[in-house]
Amino acid sequence: MEARRLAILCSHLRPINSGRSRATPSHLSSSNCASVAKSEQQLNYDPHKGSLQDGCVFCRIILGEEPAFKLYEDDSCLCILDTRPLSNGHSLIIPKSHYSSLEATPPSVIAAMCSKVPLISNAIMKSTGSDSFNLLVNNGVAAGQVIFHTHIHIIPRKARDCLWESESLQRRTLKFDEEASRLAESIQEMLHSSKENDSSKVQESNLSGN
Repeated sequence: MEARRLAILCSHLRPINSGRSRATPSHLSSSNCASVAKSEQQLNYDPHKGSLQDGCVFCRIILGEEPAFKLYEDDSCLCILDTRPLSNGHSLIIPKSHYSSLEATPPSVIAAMCSKVPLISNAIMKSTGSDSFNLLVNNGVAAGQVIFHTHIHIIPRKARDCLWESESLQRRTLKFDEEASRLAESIQEMLHSSKENDSSKVQESNLSGN
């Protein structure tokens, strides 16, 4: 399982019981957070509500109930050092409200998180002597998400660090054929449908408000 997650650019290994004391200030425990889809039921949260949840390690960090190295904090989000870093300075930006996935996170919250990336990443690169970084979101089990509280990874990079095995893979060229055309059309239809649904919701909300 760990090898598969690393192969799909996961920045967390499957949480294990390391036996470390919870009092150790430089680490936090993620052993109680969901690592597979079926474990999400144990979190006991409403992904659309956005309130803090007892079963989530990130929520406990926000409440000060779990140790973490906090790099940045404002009213909307928090940035901490990842306790299973892929590189020196690997950090996480997390919202201060609980959302299980990126699609469950309001656009305003995502915007607030992303707006801090230039500031935080610049500080991380200077502190680690890096000149590049990966900005990564593992969204869903197949993508390597193991903590079901939306978060963005900032992973400092240096030349020839060989961090991702996939970087050595040869990428295939997109063919401008019928298959690619059908894919593009399908995505465009989905986007159009989503916009129509959003517009309908806004109209219904305005009508109910009147």
